Amino acid sequence: MEVFLQQLINGVTLGSIYGLIAIGYTMVFGIIGMVNFAHGDVFMVSAFVALIAFLVLTAWAGISSIPIALLIVLAAAMFFTSLVNWVIERVAYRPLRGSFRLAPLISAIGMSILLSNFVQVTQGPRNKSIPPMVQGEIVLYRHNDYPVTLSYKQLIIWFVTAALLVSFWYLVARTKLGRAQRACEQDQKMAALLGVDVDRTISMTFVIAAALAAVAGTMYLMYYGVVSFSDGFVPGVKAFTAAVLGGIGSLPGAVVGGLLIGLIETFWSAYFSIDYKDVAAFSVLAITLIFLPQGLFGRPDVEKV
Repeated sequence: MEVFLQQLINGVTLGSIYGLIAIGYTMVFGIIGMVNFAHGDVFMVSAFVALIAFLVLTAWAGISSIPIALLIVLAAAMFFTSLVNWVIERVAYRPLRGSFRLAPLISAIGMSILLSNFVQVTQGPRNKSIPPMVQGEIVLYRHNDYPVTLSYKQLIIWFVTAALLVSFWYLVARTKLGRAQRACEQDQKMAALLGVDVDRTISMTFVIAAALAAVAGTMYLMYYGVVSFSDGFVPGVKAFTAAVLGGIGSLPGAVVGGLLIGLIETFWSAYFSIDYKDVAAFSVLAITLIFLPQGLFGRPDVEKV
C-alpha cells in the first residue's frame, strides 16, 4: 500500500509535466490540423534557458531567495521559448500552410533537428545539472519504516499545473483570443471573412503553447535537477502520446492523457521492470486507439463538404 501511494504521487507529478507539454501539441493541431514535432525540443530549450537563468541569478547576481529566483527563471524561460516558437511558426509553418500536408511535417522535423543540434553544439553533449532549487518534504504516512512523502517541489508542480489549467480554460472560453481560436479551429476561411486575424491567432497559439512548454521545462529541471540536449525527444514523444491518448484536439484529453502516461510509467517501474516502462505506455496507447481511434475525449472527424 505504501509503494502504491508513493507511486501515485510520483505519477501525478510526472503526468502533470506531460500534460503541460501535451496541451501545446493539441492546441496547434486543433487550429491548423498539423502536429508541431519540434514542440518536444522547444520544451528542451526552455529547460536549458531555465538552467542558465538560474545559474546566472544565483552564482553571478547573488540572489539567495529561491522563490524570487524561481519566478524570474520561469518568466525568462517563457519569454525566450515563446520567441523561439513564434519564429518556428513564421519560418516553418506559415509559408507552407497552403502546401501539401507532408511539407509542414518535414519542416517541423527539420526545426526539431536544428534545435537539438544547436543546443548540443552550444551547451555540449553532457548532462547539465544544478543544485536543488527546492528542498524539503512532508511525510504523509509511515508504515514499517517506509515513509510516503510529498516533496515541496511536487506541491509546486501540482499547484502551478492546476493554476495554469484554470487560467488557460478561462482564456479559451471567456476571452476574445479564445473565441478567435475556436473560430479558426472550426473554419479558418469563414473566421477570416468574419474579421478574425487568422495569422495573428495562429501565432499567438504557438506563443501560448511555447509558454506552457516553458513552464513544463522549468518544472522538469526543478524536479530532476539535470537536463540534456536529447531530453526533447522522449518527453516530447510521451507528451504527444498523451495528447493522442486523450484525444488530439481536446484540451481536457491532453491533461488526462498526460496523467495516464505518467501513472502508467511510474506504476510499471515500481511493480515490473523499469526497462519496459516506455513499452507499457505506448502499448496502452495502441490498445486505446484500436477500440477508440479518436482517443478518450476526441471527436470523430467530420468531413466538410
